[in-house]
Amino acid sequence: MFKFAARLLLLWGVMNPSFADDEGVRHLRAFLGKAGTLKADFSQVMVSEKGEPGRKSSGVFYLQRPGKFRWDYRTPYKQEIVASGGKVWFYDVDLEQVTAKKLNQAIGSTPALLLTGEVALEKNFVIDSQGLEDGLYWLKLVPKDEDSGFKYVLIGLNGDNLAGMELSDNFGQLTRIYFSNVQTGARLEPGLFEFVPPKGVDVFEEK
Repeated sequence: MFKFAARLLLLWGVMNPSFADDEGVRHLRAFLGKAGTLKADFSQVMVSEKGEPGRKSSGVFYLQRPGKFRWDYRTPYKQEIVASGGKVWFYDVDLEQVTAKKLNQAIGSTPALLLTGEVALEKNFVIDSQGLEDGLYWLKLVPKDEDSGFKYVLIGLNGDNLAGMELSDNFGQLTRIYFSNVQTGARLEPGLFEFVPPKGVDVFEEK
């Protein structure tokens, strides 16, 4: 669950001119050019390499560019992923365990990094427009770094609004996230992006 949410984070770089007239890219540019905050409900499902659906989860996603986001997993287990101050914090409430990663090392764990404005897409990804499917424009981002920890990320847009993301890891497992009740320009409390490990929990920091 954490792995995908962390692989979801980065944008926005200068787009390759060859993509300049692509409809999907225009919608992505329009989405990223909107107000720098977003709030949305999300549902997530893991899919095995055999195409079998696995664990489902849901919660609320918050974004504030540049560099801040938060996933509040509410079902079936309470978990939090918070990015701020150059780090991404992963808090498993039931296990009473916190893991911290540097922001630039966390995309393999939460694709939301692609939305934060922290990394130039052109420099780090091969971008391939997938066209229109089921009413959504899809863009495929393949990392140029072979050690990135994942194969690709798909971003789905309903017009100029974020609608879905999909991450394929190096083991053939897919993580799909669908967004609903998307509010761009939402007023967000600053404290949403502050994280202090609760007393008594185990804290692990990856170097």
